[in-house]
Amino acid sequence: MEKKIRGTSPTLKDYTNLEIISSNHLVPALMTNKAIHKLLYNFHEEAGYLFWIWQAGYWLFFCVVNFITLTLWYSDPSWPYIVHTLVQAVAGLMLSLCLYPAYIKLWYEKPVYRISAVLFLVVLVSLIWTLFRMDTFIRFTGETHIWEDFGGWYHASIFIFLCWACMFHGTLYYFLLEKEHHEMLKAEAEAREEQVKRMQAQTVARDAQIKMLRYQLNPHFLCNTLNAINSLVEAGVSETAQDMTVKLSRFLRYSLDNNPDTKVLLEKEVSALNLYLDIEKTRFAERLQIDSDISEEARVGHIPSLILQPVIENSMKYAISKNEEGGVIGIKARVENGQLVVELWDTGSGDPADLAHIDSLSRDGVGIRNTEQRLRTLYEDNFEFKLSARKGGGLQTTIRIPYQPGDQAALRKIGQH
Repeated sequence: MEKKIRGTSPTLKDYTNLEIISSNHLVPALMTNKAIHKLLYNFHEEAGYLFWIWQAGYWLFFCVVNFITLTLWYSDPSWPYIVHTLVQAVAGLMLSLCLYPAYIKLWYEKPVYRISAVLFLVVLVSLIWTLFRMDTFIRFTGETHIWEDFGGWYHASIFIFLCWACMFHGTLYYFLLEKEHHEMLKAEAEAREEQVKRMQAQTVARDAQIKMLRYQLNPHFLCNTLNAINSLVEAGVSETAQDMTVKLSRFLRYSLDNNPDTKVLLEKEVSALNLYLDIEKTRFAERLQIDSDISEEARVGHIPSLILQPVIENSMKYAISKNEEGGVIGIKARVENGQLVVELWDTGSGDPADLAHIDSLSRDGVGIRNTEQRLRTLYEDNFEFKLSARKGGGLQTTIRIPYQPGDQAALRKIGQH
């Protein structure tokens, strides 16, 4: 008959219900159609001075190119020609601002319709701008023969506004991409911060859980020990009572000095366990025998503090105390396949019917249940906790956990012993 409890890996949802947001899922959540629509209409406000810089830069570049390639090339650089260059640039800027809302409204249209509409508006606005340019040129310079060159003026206007349309769409796409990227990084940072907070909360809850489990172990043992000390005092065996009190104090000091979520060397844990057994020996005298077999390699392996005491306490309760002749409690530890294997056993109560308590231990025994829960909390699915009946009678408890050896100083210290 045996009861084996293997660690099962709890899901992340069991601990924190944390939703990890990947970058692939952030974009639809952040930049919805409504958000993009609002951003498009407020592009000049969102982009701020950058919007006006590239607008002014584009038309200033047009003025410079026009002055160098036309004004200086075909006429004298007199003020009428210079003023005309500036006026037609300002007019072009105003017309381009009129194209802005039209292009925004076309944003969600089908590509073919959108491109066709953009080109049509370029042709239409270029025509208006060409007529304005030629009319103001005549008014400023007095030259009236330019209408025969209308095709050249119109061709240049189409090219200029086509370049503006391309630059506008390219700039807007870039701005949306940068905005979306910024929002994504912001959301990821917030999600990461939230994850850290939840993990911290999980750690606090985990520590509290371990401490709660740990503190459930001591009261039963403490009550029995104090009753035994009281009995010794009443019997007038003061020296024995005093020695038992000192051992109890050392054991409780060890319990207080070691946090329940920390791990100690097995040798240190066994030393504390011997304090407990010495106290129990005072109670049971020759009825209690100890059999210890711990390899040198296993002595420097780490194990959760006071993880063995409730198992031994269980043996004292169900085996030694019920057997009139007493019995033996054994402790065996070794390293096997990268795991620290600790076996705790007893010779039983002498009554074969008591073997049935193995199943009830896993269901109702506070000490055994808490030991398994501590192992699960500390090692998740990387442990084994098994209860089995021995052929010769009694109960054997096997604990398998990852082998984590101590530092070199601890190894040298063990070697000296």
